[in-house]
Amino acid sequence: MSLRQHKGLVFIAVSCLCFVQLCANASAALSSEFEADLQKAEAAQEERRESLQGLESNVISLSPKALLANGDGDISTIGDCAGDIDTFCATITAGRRRLADCLQSQVTAQETGNVQGKAVKEDCLIELAAFQADLTTNVNKDIPLALACELDAASLCNDMADDTSQAAMSSCLWSQREQLSANCSAEVLNKQQLAAKDYRIDPYLHEACQADAESYCKGTKAEKGQVQACLLRQQGRLTWECQNELFRQEVEGADDIRLNAPLISECMSDKRKFCNDVAPGSARVKDCLEQHRQDDGFSSECRNELEIVMQERATDFRLDSSLRDACEEDIMYTCGWVDDLGDSKGQIVSCLQDFRDTLMSMQCREQVHQVMARASEDMRFNQMLADACFNDREQFCSTTQQGSARVIRCLQDARSSLSKECQASLFDQEVKMAEDIDYKFPLKRACTFEIQTYCADVEHGHANVIRCLHNNTEALDMSTECKEAIQGDQARSSQDYRLNFMLAEACKRDTDSLCPNMCQAHQACGGQVLRCLTEKSDQIEAKQCQDEVFYFKKMEVTDFRNDVLLAEACRADVDELCGTVKPGAVLQCLRSHRTSLSSECRKEELKLGIIQSQDIRLQPTLHKQCSEEIAVFCPHVEPGQARVFGCLQENIAKSGFGVQCAQQVQDREALMQEDYRLDYGVASQCEADVNHYCSVEKGKAHGETQVIACLVSNYQSIVSDCQREVSRAVRMALWEYQPQLAVTKDCDEDVQQYCQQALTAPMAGVWGIGSAGRCLSKSLAEGQYMAQGCKNLVIAAAPKDVQALFVSDMSSSAMADKFMALQNAAGIKTPLVNPRGSGIKAITLTGWGALAALTAPITVIVGGAYFGYRRYISPDTSYVMVSKSGDV
Repeated sequence: MSLRQHKGLVFIAVSCLCFVQLCANASAALSSEFEADLQKAEAAQEERRESLQGLESNVISLSPKALLANGDGDISTIGDCAGDIDTFCATITAGRRRLADCLQSQVTAQETGNVQGKAVKEDCLIELAAFQADLTTNVNKDIPLALACELDAASLCNDMADDTSQAAMSSCLWSQREQLSANCSAEVLNKQQLAAKDYRIDPYLHEACQADAESYCKGTKAEKGQVQACLLRQQGRLTWECQNELFRQEVEGADDIRLNAPLISECMSDKRKFCNDVAPGSARVKDCLEQHRQDDGFSSECRNELEIVMQERATDFRLDSSLRDACEEDIMYTCGWVDDLGDSKGQIVSCLQDFRDTLMSMQCREQVHQVMARASEDMRFNQMLADACFNDREQFCSTTQQGSARVIRCLQDARSSLSKECQASLFDQEVKMAEDIDYKFPLKRACTFEIQTYCADVEHGHANVIRCLHNNTEALDMSTECKEAIQGDQARSSQDYRLNFMLAEACKRDTDSLCPNMCQAHQACGGQVLRCLTEKSDQIEAKQCQDEVFYFKKMEVTDFRNDVLLAEACRADVDELCGTVKPGAVLQCLRSHRTSLSSECRKEELKLGIIQSQDIRLQPTLHKQCSEEIAVFCPHVEPGQARVFGCLQENIAKSGFGVQCAQQVQDREALMQEDYRLDYGVASQCEADVNHYCSVEKGKAHGETQVIACLVSNYQSIVSDCQREVSRAVRMALWEYQPQLAVTKDCDEDVQQYCQQALTAPMAGVWGIGSAGRCLSKSLAEGQYMAQGCKNLVIAAAPKDVQALFVSDMSSSAMADKFMALQNAAGIKTPLVNPRGSGIKAITLTGWGALAALTAPITVIVGGAYFGYRRYISPDTSYVMVSKSGDV
């Protein structure tokens, strides 16, 4: 005999002894007369003859009396099982179900592969199933069960007295197994396990579904739950009675893996391997198997069967015992559920998800969280989405493997082609899933290490872990897989503000007030609200909303895909011009091909450029290259409204200002000259004047380059705030002069004529920062002929008081008086005015030098002329530019 055969026989012997002991303990409850008659019947069975007189049992008085099968409540010893009884149960005494239990133990051992060699014959299996089915029609037919459950029946099922149906008591006991005594519960569990394998052993299920089983499952063996599985596949064609009873058995099986025949058959080895210490009941083993189903070594057979159970559970909360028990009150009061209504298409589960933040029970919230995590991983576990997108999945994702959110991703990629119903349901689910990393299965799986490394102490929920990952994208240990997953998640969240949980929560009121009616419920609106909030960021009231909008702006400028409007408008341009460029560098690539962009792409690129002009932190390259200069020269300058960039412009000529940063500042200045809207100060302060004085230039194709020149030509008419910004813009353009740029091109010829020596001096650098501006100011002050457009620029660039010196109707004597006042105020000993001279000759060369310094792009404070004077007489001294607006 093999070891495996030996173990099988031991298993059978132990099982039979247990049943014998149970019956022996309970027999004391039988009357002496009944006990005597029962023993006579048992003796007849032992001798292979049946009792001539039927023995009637009434152990449980609340249930109808019943004749015992074969006189002693056991399987026949002269029927089709006679040979198997001799083979497997030779030492077992007949009666009180002992032989049937022995044979059933052998069958169970065979099913689980615990024995080899002889097996119970098919004819005996049929007879045994019929015997077991007959026992469940009346509890009094089953002596061991009746004895074990007599007291339980009296206390829990006393209302069954008026129910004349044979199986009423069985139904009552089955439905309350968790409240039964240990012996009674074990007996009932045994019956339920048999019924889970063979639907005929469940009297109500058999009665309700027999006709449907014969019609739709003909030829299906009534073992291992195969008939029930067949009926579930035909559920839409079944009678209501059969559907109800089938669902009732499903609910019973939801609590205990032992009552799910297909699952226990496929998962027994996995249970031993992964959940051996987990006690059955309350769905504990199922939950354990679910948690390990993706682990190495987990069998595909068990995983497939388990996912079928999970899919069924998503259709009705009653099939999820953990959720059902934890959320009992919330289901009733929050979702208004009534038992008779059922849970059509998972509506109660959806209700719990929608109101998860207001649920009364913390245990219920935890269970809902787990439900949502499962739904985000596989569309089959999301009944609402699965129903809404059934046809779409067949059309667009039929070849996509289930699991790991692959089908959901496939539907997202085909969003524009989906049916309206599927689009709406998909979007609603995406909004729910935006709240927690546990609902973003691909991201969570790709970033497991990073979550443990960088976000271990971050509380889950409210997108906290998601934000933590975003903030650590550039970390040294960030894997490529995680980084790409983060970038993909950012791109998806940019498709609609509601997919950005933190922003949506922080900006509820501001969205309603600033961007009303831009989006419809259940539909993504393509980034329009996000664009609205970024363009109106100065009007946002809530500080938290301001912070979230700014965070989104940084996402936009870091990866062009996060600006969904730009990405869509520039799709063809990116493919043609920047196809090999990494996403983070695409925006810069598009700008380097600005003249070749399509009109729609150029328009969207400009909108993003205008947003970037507000804050240097939204200009990644400039901000990175100038990080040291910002720390040294602008440590106390508050970001926003282009203040930090202005500070860099003011300090560009100082000693220690890096060449790379200076080049970035000049490149940005060149862009600002191409379009006035990229100059935050001019764009924000001159809008009314542009519309009034420069509407023609603004309306021309590429007329944006002419708007600054137009404002300069109307300088005396525009409002003071606009004058201040125009003066600054022109002053900076002259200070950082480069040939053939839009704002300063009127001065190109004058620079060539008057300023070549200054521009080619050894100290000049590329163009000598400030050289052209100082030269032009000096030339104008000396009365050199200059183009009117250039003259207007130099005058506009000068501070207010100095501008007056260039007005043509100002007398030379008045000009000399100005110089004398300046000399006295600055305490300059070298004379700026020759008292013996007359007219314009009264001003000395030193005086003109001082004037040139004043009209250069600097702000002259008291003593400013002295700095100009020192610059003139000491050209090797380093020059410090301080650009401020206002009076001298």
